[in-house]
Amino acid sequence: MNRDWIATARTLSEALPYLQRYAGAVVVVKFGGNAMGDEDAMAEFARDIVLMRQVGVNPVVVHGGGPMINDLLNKLGIKSEFVRGKRVTDKATVEVVEMVLSGLVNKRIVQAINDQGGRAVGISGKDDDLMVCEADDPELGFVGRPVEMNVQILRDLFGAGMIPVVAPVATGQNENETFNVNGDTAAGAIAGALKADRLLLLTDVSGVKDESGSVVTQLSPQEVRDLTEKGVIAGGMIPKTETALAALEDGVRAVVILDGRVPNACLLELFTDHGAGSIIRSTKPRVKPRGQ
Repeated sequence: MNRDWIATARTLSEALPYLQRYAGAVVVVKFGGNAMGDEDAMAEFARDIVLMRQVGVNPVVVHGGGPMINDLLNKLGIKSEFVRGKRVTDKATVEVVEMVLSGLVNKRIVQAINDQGGRAVGISGKDDDLMVCEADDPELGFVGRPVEMNVQILRDLFGAGMIPVVAPVATGQNENETFNVNGDTAAGAIAGALKADRLLLLTDVSGVKDESGSVVTQLSPQEVRDLTEKGVIAGGMIPKTETALAALEDGVRAVVILDGRVPNACLLELFTDHGAGSIIRSTKPRVKPRGQ
């Protein structure tokens, strides 16, 4: 008998405890980066999400779309200004953001999931007032920080067997207000409001690294703070770990920062002993398996 077939069967058998562990669990996945522009990577991601739903997990996909927004802004001749390295989002820019995120990007992901046999529904933070924001920094314009979450629409979609795909565009507290929300921030807020079992932040790096440059597979919130104070956690990893800590405070069981370029990264993390990337949680398990 072909050894690959035997290995596949063994892998499925070894996954049983994890399949049982996550049955009925809510897992929020932040999807973005290079995979969004690669058809094969998009299809693989979509297949993983469909498999998660098939075995009883309730996945929520939250996505970004920065490169696509930049492309359309350039085509429309809308120039961007930056304050402390962050884009100022005026009314014209936020309209483009909404078109790209709620339209082009959101529906591409929905279609990819449906093409793999799933039942995906695309929404934004505006739908049913899922995410209500205020200005994160007045100098940045319509860049929002979630202040009110209404996640019943997501629970209703779970109950109907649907996979929610959420664009990080939100309503404001005033009439006709639209806010662009950082994708990681939106995913963390949604995970916290749902008290999700896992928040998976897919990135273009292998995880949180220590002083020697090695990936740290398990961290506590205090260890994250210590590495940040030492300057070991720096640059683009800071907002991701800040999102992780805020999500844990809001009741998420664990947050994983993992490399979305790794094939089947979500499945490796959820359904194998090996895991993927760096898991951050308030208390470390007494036993080795990361699924606990």
